[in-house]
Amino acid sequence: MIKKKILIVGGTGFLGHHLAKKCKTKYIVTSISLNRPKREKQLKGVKYLIADISKKQELIKKINTKFDIVVNLGGYIDHKNRNLATKTHFNGCKNLINFFKNKNIELFVQIGSSTEYGKQKSPNFENMKGNPKTIYAQSKLNASKYLINFSKKYNFPYVILRLYQVYGPEQKQDRLIPMVINSCLENLLFRCSSGLQNKDFLYITDAINAISNCFNNKKVIGNIINIGSGQKISIKKLILKIVKKVGYGKPIFGVLGMRSDEPKNSYPSIKKAKKVLIWKPKISLEKGLRMTVSYYRNKK
Repeated sequence: MIKKKILIVGGTGFLGHHLAKKCKTKYIVTSISLNRPKREKQLKGVKYLIADISKKQELIKKINTKFDIVVNLGGYIDHKNRNLATKTHFNGCKNLINFFKNKNIELFVQIGSSTEYGKQKSPNFENMKGNPKTIYAQSKLNASKYLINFSKKYNFPYVILRLYQVYGPEQKQDRLIPMVINSCLENLLFRCSSGLQNKDFLYITDAINAISNCFNNKKVIGNIINIGSGQKISIKKLILKIVKKVGYGKPIFGVLGMRSDEPKNSYPSIKKAKKVLIWKPKISLEKGLRMTVSYYRNKK
């Protein structure tokens, strides 16, 4: 049986690396990103291309293979830099879909964001109108809108997955959960907000399974689908769970203010994911945190 070819845009990042690791036995996997992976993260059997997706000519120069599936995980999570957010999320997505317009791909998987809903009432449903409150979220929503309109005009096969808070081993240490874990492992006093905001946290393998369930599934085409655990938890309770699992650490709540653009509640309905993707999360927050704490503890 001939293996299908998959291009993972941002294949050296947190999600991209885990997706490439899962897919490399069943697919011929190529990653395209701004930089090569560190030696310890380089996967045998994965081809690595270096290019800036915001520059059309670099895509034309670098991509000379036919692909069946394209997954767009490219871009930086930046809530302040308008130029960077627009360049990597909107322009990058626009360039990619225009490049693959006449390439007969089976599916373009756009990784969207829960922040596209902004401060809409939770649980978020896919038919809610986007109401972004940050530059990053606006760039993501603009990319979603462009992709939807592009598909109407050119019959382009896409699915948009709106991911909530994904965490797990190998995540950058500037993200909430690894930041808290490492502060606890060092038994530090660390400043926090009141932590009263409620969010949804999804373990990395569940997120990757949701993405891969889109492949060879024609029912997903033309859909926006929320991907989360379907369970909310306050940031304060989450931090206290981590403190308990590590055994030490001293969070000081209420010292930092909440971001003005941060919703008090942000969690999804995942009914559509269960129905269309035949997917539901398997890793509980308790188990996911335990495995993540263990990973960072072993790195010390």
